[in-house]
Amino acid sequence: MEINYILNNKKVTSSITPHTMLLNELRSQGCFSVKCGCESTNCGLCTVWLDGTPILSCTMPAARIAGHSITTLEGLQAQALEFTRFMAEEGSDQCGFCNPGFIMNVLAMARELDNPDQNQINHYLAGNLCRCTGYAGHMRAIEKYLAFRSAIQKGGADND
Repeated sequence: MEINYILNNKKVTSSITPHTMLLNELRSQGCFSVKCGCESTNCGLCTVWLDGTPILSCTMPAARIAGHSITTLEGLQAQALEFTRFMAEEGSDQCGFCNPGFIMNVLAMARELDNPDQNQINHYLAGNLCRCTGYAGHMRAIEKYLAFRSAIQKGGADND
């Protein structure tokens, strides 16, 4: 079966089987940031955006994306780089295997929520699993990143 969709702002036509999962389709298109950790929607490693909304790609049939727009970390390099600086400064990057899915959710949260509190952050990121850390560094990085973005929006932060 042939599907047409937008991947990171580029039109794609792909030939898939009815059983192809979105995660596998994206990896076949060179989007190696999309990882598989559980195949049961429990870890968040496979997070991508479907029409701007975070979804888990490991259990979604690729046929369902026909006519839609998919964004992976490869399509968000500038925003990801900005946030990963905060992760590195807080020592929260560890092995990095979980980072792409985690970053996809943080970037979506930053777009969708204004000044989220700790409970909102925890709720929003509940589906992300990191086996290397206790999340303290992640939370510090998120809070500093959100404060940085807020300052930029108000015109009070230096972009360097």
